[in-house]
Amino acid sequence: MRLRALTAQAKVELLMTLRRGENVVVTLVIPLGVLLFFGKVDKLTNLKDPVAFLVPGTLALAVMAAAMVSLGIATGYERRYGVLKRLGTTPLSRGGLLAAKTATVLVLEVLQAALIIAVGAALGWSVPVGVVPAIGLLLLGTVAFAGVGLLMAGTLRAEATLGLANGLFLVLLFLGGMAYPLDRLPGAMQAVAKALPAGALSESLRSVLDTGRHFATGEFLVLAAWAVVASMAAARYFRWEE
Repeated sequence: MRLRALTAQAKVELLMTLRRGENVVVTLVIPLGVLLFFGKVDKLTNLKDPVAFLVPGTLALAVMAAAMVSLGIATGYERRYGVLKRLGTTPLSRGGLLAAKTATVLVLEVLQAALIIAVGAALGWSVPVGVVPAIGLLLLGTVAFAGVGLLMAGTLRAEATLGLANGLFLVLLFLGGMAYPLDRLPGAMQAVAKALPAGALSESLRSVLDTGRHFATGEFLVLAAWAVVASMAAARYFRWEE
């Protein structure tokens, strides 16, 4: 019964997400725009192979946009308008709702990843064998960012979630090693960046895509810690209504 309710809710969530035009812009257009723009303007990154650097960062950016920003804001407004309160009277549990929303994000990310890899290949990026372990990192990153997004949506007012999610997106875009190398940041800022989920995900992805098998252990542990703590906090403190 619980599995059936979760599956049904995941289908509804996916249809609702696809109907929101702003979700498509955030989750698809912005990451692809970053890849195309910075991939063509070499002087901004000053890297020997900017596309090889940018593809892992853009994959991380897409996960952050879908799992934290889009999911967090949409859920916040569903909570404000009483949609979640009505769901609370159904057999769907709080954990089931969060799982259904995270599953919806995963489906969208498959499309994101396919488009980003295709565009990267068109720009001259050679798709490496490390794509397989990178999938596992993207799943872990999704859990981490979905936890952050749902924690905001389930504890803050919708307007606060909107502002905080967009603010975090901009900060993590800069501090996440997505379009600019972390090792070029000042020492203290670099240390902070490496402790954040965006930097941990982009650097871990870059490591496995470069080597095909080697995980950046420190970054992987940071990402795993964010995934566990954020998802547990979201499940514990998420409230059905404001």
